[in-house]
Amino acid sequence: MEKIITETDIIEQSGIPIVTEDSLMSLEKIQGRESPDLWPEESITRFITQNLSSIDVPTWSMDLTTDDKQEALRLGQLSKEEIALEVKKLLDSAYHLGVDEAKEMTRGKYLNIFKQS
Repeated sequence: MEKIITETDIIEQSGIPIVTEDSLMSLEKIQGRESPDLWPEESITRFITQNLSSIDVPTWSMDLTTDDKQEALRLGQLSKEEIALEVKKLLDSAYHLGVDEAKEMTRGKYLNIFKQS
C-alpha cells in the first residue's frame, strides 16, 4: 500500500503554520480612525495650522492691469504648438532688439559719445 505525500503533509511535518488570507485580516481600529493617515507628521500638521489662516494674495498679482490679465487668459487657452510659436516670436523679438542695440552702440562709438574723461 502506497502513501501519497501531498504538499499539505510536507508543510504540516515541517512545523510551518498554514497562513490563509482570512488569518491576515485585522479588524482592529486604531484610535477609532477610519482614515489611512493613522500617524500624521507633527511638523506638517503644525505647518498647515500656522499657514491656513494667512492665505494672502501674491504681491505680483496686485500690479496686473486688465490688459495683463486678459493676455494671461489668452495665453492660458493656447495649445502646445501655439505656445511654442509665441515663444519663438519672443525669441525673435529679443534677437532683433539685440541687433538694434548693437547698431546703436556702434553708432555711439563712431560719434564719440562714450568718451572717457
